[in-house]
Amino acid sequence: MGEYAPARIPVIEIVELSKYYGEARAVGPLSFTIEKGEIVGLLGLNGAGKTTTLRMLASDLLPTSGRMVVDGVDLAAEPGLVRARIGYLPDRPPLYGEMTVREFLEFAARLRDVAASDVPARVSEVLGLTSLVERADDRIDTLSHGFKQRVGIAQAIVHKPSLLLLDEPISGLDPVQIVEMRELIRSLRGVQTIVISSHILSEISETCDRLLVLRDGSLVAQGSESELREHMVTHDLAVVVRLAADETEAELVELVRGLDGVTRVARGAADEPGADAVKLAVSATADVRAEVCRALCAKGYAVVGLERGARELESVFLELAGRGKREREEAAS
Repeated sequence: MGEYAPARIPVIEIVELSKYYGEARAVGPLSFTIEKGEIVGLLGLNGAGKTTTLRMLASDLLPTSGRMVVDGVDLAAEPGLVRARIGYLPDRPPLYGEMTVREFLEFAARLRDVAASDVPARVSEVLGLTSLVERADDRIDTLSHGFKQRVGIAQAIVHKPSLLLLDEPISGLDPVQIVEMRELIRSLRGVQTIVISSHILSEISETCDRLLVLRDGSLVAQGSESELREHMVTHDLAVVVRLAADETEAELVELVRGLDGVTRVARGAADEPGADAVKLAVSATADVRAEVCRALCAKGYAVVGLERGARELESVFLELAGRGKREREEAAS
């Protein structure tokens, strides 16, 4: 018998979710699931539909069509029950500056139907989770932007929602506050299932288990950081060869270009010292490192360097999100 594997439990199920304004499609159709305890990043360039999607997930904006289920409850059938299972931090936290932090969180807890007898304990708990204990009796309008963001998260989790939605939670934060916010979100892993909307890939990739990439309102890719890299993998090589007196660069290029899978060979700037060093930039449809090395050595070439090209996640994201395509089209026009 195989080892027991616990069943994956989806907290949210999205099926063909769309939003139209008149005849203009803003988002969709989107279909995906998010499992219990996951931290998922919703990524896209500005205007890709992130906020509209997040507002639909928060039940703040009703979809034109499609189905959304949270904890087994269908939004269309029981909108009130779905909203009760969701905590939402919009890009502008809904705070009352004249209240103290504690007063505001008690107010938010009552609004979300936390039992009156449970409110003090629950507020104390979220003050601790968000490191706001020392600010509990401060008026909100005296707080820094970073602490206001913490209060925003605290109000979103005060009722113990199944799903926590954060829209650009690091927007406007300084570097120190960004690190603190990242640590806060990580501390909620497993306690809440979290969806974070952002266009700042470098931050979100350090926090999230999985990324959903939006382009023009459509989901164009999803997966972990490594899976997205694999989705857009390239097989580029940099080969450095020292030519003997009777060897020519043209013959070298012709040999490599003739190998199966090689689509392009171009001369590069050799980092190796000496006039006899030649660097070739090789593109291929598969990993041809072994074939290139074998062919060169069989012909007696002195191979002094062979390195596989790597794509940064940033370039993968831009390609998926559409910027790379637009820039290429603009350059060609």
